[in-house]
Amino acid sequence: MLTLKDIRKDYAAGDMTVHALRGVSISFRESEFVSILGPSGCGKTTLLNIIGGLDQYTEGDLVINGRSTKEYKDRDWDTYRNHTIGFVFQTYNLIPHQSVLANVELALTISGVDKAERRERAIKVLERVGLGDQLSKKPNQMSGGQMQRVAIARALINDPDILLADEPTGALDSETSVQIMELLKEIAKDKLVIMVTHNPELADRYSTRIVKLLDGEITGDSMPFNPEDAEPPREDAGKKKPSMSFATALSLSFNNLKTKKGRTILTAFAGSIGIIGIALILSLSNGIQAYIDQVQEDTLSTYPLTIEAEAADLSSLMQAMAGAGEGQEEHGLDKVYSNVIMYDLMDNLTNMDTETNDLESFKKFLDKNGGGIRDYTSAIQYVYNSNFDIYTKDTDGAVVKSDVVSLLNELMSGIYGGDFSSYFNSDMGSFFTGFETWTEMLPGDNGELINSTLTSQYDVIYGSWPQNYDEVVLIVDQNNEVSDLVLYTLGLRSEEELTSSLEGYLDGEAADMSVESWSYEDICGRSFKLVGYYDKYVYDAETGTYTDVSGSEAGLDYLFENEDVGVTLKISGIVRQNPDAVAGMMQSGAIGYTSALTDYVIEDAADSDVIVDQMANPDYDVMTGLPFLTGDEPEPTAEEIREEVDGYVASLNEADSAALFVEITAAPSDDYLDAAADAAVSGLSREDIEEMMTEGYAEEMGVDAASVQDYINGMDDETLMGYVREMIREAISEQYSEAVRGELAAMSEKQLAMALEMSELTDWQYEYIYNELMPARWSEGSYEENLELLGYVDLESPDAINLYAVSFADKDEIARIIDEYNASADEERQISYTDYVAILMSSISTIINAISYVLIAFVAISLVVSSIMIGIITYISVLERTKEIGILRAIGASKRDVSNVFNAETLIEGLAAGLIGIGMTLLLNIPINMIVRHLTGIESLRAILPALGGALLIVISMFLTFIAGLIPSRFAAKRDPVEALRTE
Repeated sequence: MLTLKDIRKDYAAGDMTVHALRGVSISFRESEFVSILGPSGCGKTTLLNIIGGLDQYTEGDLVINGRSTKEYKDRDWDTYRNHTIGFVFQTYNLIPHQSVLANVELALTISGVDKAERRERAIKVLERVGLGDQLSKKPNQMSGGQMQRVAIARALINDPDILLADEPTGALDSETSVQIMELLKEIAKDKLVIMVTHNPELADRYSTRIVKLLDGEITGDSMPFNPEDAEPPREDAGKKKPSMSFATALSLSFNNLKTKKGRTILTAFAGSIGIIGIALILSLSNGIQAYIDQVQEDTLSTYPLTIEAEAADLSSLMQAMAGAGEGQEEHGLDKVYSNVIMYDLMDNLTNMDTETNDLESFKKFLDKNGGGIRDYTSAIQYVYNSNFDIYTKDTDGAVVKSDVVSLLNELMSGIYGGDFSSYFNSDMGSFFTGFETWTEMLPGDNGELINSTLTSQYDVIYGSWPQNYDEVVLIVDQNNEVSDLVLYTLGLRSEEELTSSLEGYLDGEAADMSVESWSYEDICGRSFKLVGYYDKYVYDAETGTYTDVSGSEAGLDYLFENEDVGVTLKISGIVRQNPDAVAGMMQSGAIGYTSALTDYVIEDAADSDVIVDQMANPDYDVMTGLPFLTGDEPEPTAEEIREEVDGYVASLNEADSAALFVEITAAPSDDYLDAAADAAVSGLSREDIEEMMTEGYAEEMGVDAASVQDYINGMDDETLMGYVREMIREAISEQYSEAVRGELAAMSEKQLAMALEMSELTDWQYEYIYNELMPARWSEGSYEENLELLGYVDLESPDAINLYAVSFADKDEIARIIDEYNASADEERQISYTDYVAILMSSISTIINAISYVLIAFVAISLVVSSIMIGIITYISVLERTKEIGILRAIGASKRDVSNVFNAETLIEGLAAGLIGIGMTLLLNIPINMIVRHLTGIESLRAILPALGGALLIVISMFLTFIAGLIPSRFAAKRDPVEALRTE
């Protein structure tokens, strides 16, 4: 039952107020056909809109089934329009981009009815109005009468209690008007039909009640109804709140966009411009970052963070070479000044610090993944000094050591004279590590022989990577070349050939630049023999000691040919650095062996006879038969020294006696040297000494006198005098020895031997012979040094640890964890190392971050521009679909439903823009990569759009368009439905 009580409706028109309804009071029966007649502007449509809940009254009350609507909220009005009211408009108000069936279904969709029931009920009601065969047509394919029937079917689909018809025949011809009126009359048998019309004839013919309206007031009612005379209104069963699913909103928007394909595509393309820009930046950024990551990984695989058990600290030397001492003296900038680093360089070389690390404790820390360090490492390599040599046969058939450093030692010794082995074994020898041919390859995870980093950096051009411990690979350069030094280690060049080339160079002769080649099969046919130091020592039953047999050609032949000695190695493949790899973990010309070979040598050494014997006899040296010094031995008395020396002298033959006499006579005593040194410095002042040293050092070292003077000034008197006295002692000793040897050179061996026999040795000479000239009474080494020399390895105590990081950020984290380890460890267990990569590459992270920030700024600008444009486009769409908004509100759609329709449209536009943007980016990346490759020549530097990045950009595009469309969609939701329906 519907009752209007003193309904008033006022409109503001500028400064005036228009009274559309002036206290209308009327009640309606539950089923009747009511026609409201009146001239235009009398308030008929306003009254109908208020009854239908599209417009709100200014004063009065609208009572529905006994319930006042004064407290109705938006959701209550939505439910009322959806379930209680059905609208039939003069202009049909069908949604043009939806089919007949979809237009009719829409009210049920908003009510939340499932698809199957929705379809069934829509077909039935369309059949009822005579359109059962027109389900798939669009409104623009139908006549006016058919469209009005569709509108009536839509009004009836939800089985409303009240049907409101606003001039339903106003746009129809007479015949069609009669058909529509007959249909409304039929509906009025069980429903309340309220029709607004200008046609009194149709009203008289079909209506059961006629209400006349004039100037907003009821002037006549043919069949008034008093609610008090009727039965009490039925209880409101509590109808379901209408709610449009988001899928329906998507369908409405998608169908609308399909009617405007051209504009939709252009709009999506316009929206995609920002996405294209972002995607291209992301592609380039990703490509650059991938290249940077590769550079970092390759660089850090070449220069891992190395911690050695004992190593020289070269950091101060590197800083001196880089001119770290610049700026020590301020001066003007009008000239070019010298900056002396030679003195600092020599000072650092002569006073180089040696660092010792407790790697046994640190290895335990690493094995427990202390500090989570393995999260920042791609690999951790433990390096062991398992002493071994590798031999091969050269072109002359001679057994030679396959080692460039040994070759250089022999070449320099042969050309310049002397023995350079001590030089190559010193701290300075570390500079020649780049010449080492044989290098252990980084193992992989889970027992793999080769790390994946290596397989990604190097291509196999012949054969395969090692599969067994006795297989190795040869690394060639980009031109498949190796140096002549490496050819020597392969046995393809003899030492004589290299010596001849070097001597020719020194003599100024032109070098032989002819190029030779060998087939892959020839190279892989070469074999090598690994001989551990423990293999070189053979037991001598006569002496009960072990003798090194590698010092003779016969001994080398024995070691090389004996199948029971060492390991025969073969080349399984030839590899070359991948063109995309910025740096390689191994240098070209190297021969790489696996950690499995190292493990085999370590295990074999532990079982060797000489090491087993030495470990069973820790008190004496099994190689010399001499005991080890313990430090507890008593000092011999002067008498004991005399007895041993006399016995030793008596056992010598004539030649040895002569040599001994020359040695003891040419050696000045300490007392003599002290007296001579004191006499030399007694007349010198500090100033004299400084002047003498400054001039001498400046001339000798090639530095200016001021630098040497600064160094000397840092010494106190005692240090300076001690330094000078020692220099004078050495000079006097050398002069004395030369003079004596010169005088004795004229004597024969017999005369010298007799002189020794007749001479009476002094106490100093007895001590000198005992300490310096007699055969050793103790082993020169120690138990530990012997085991190390023989190649015995304690797996828990590595000689070095290499920590491989993938990025500089990870390397910094590794350094942080080591610092934390040091902070919690005793001083003896603290780790010290020199991070050479950090010294050389300290600014790389700053550069990378700066590039990233610039790219992010470009991205932000693109996003803002794209968002503003989408918002404007969505607002235009709202203006174009204003009538659709009114229709949706009239059939019960809530403000939220209307908002969702436009949100769905922005999401579709965003999806289309994202897909177009990604597609265009993938196409544009092709020529971009060609240009980048042409300009840089770097194969691995290419623009690559990551799949996840592309998907995220599509999501971001949808999200941004959704955000940009929120304001327009809220604007659409708040549109007055009455005004919206009037919009064309």
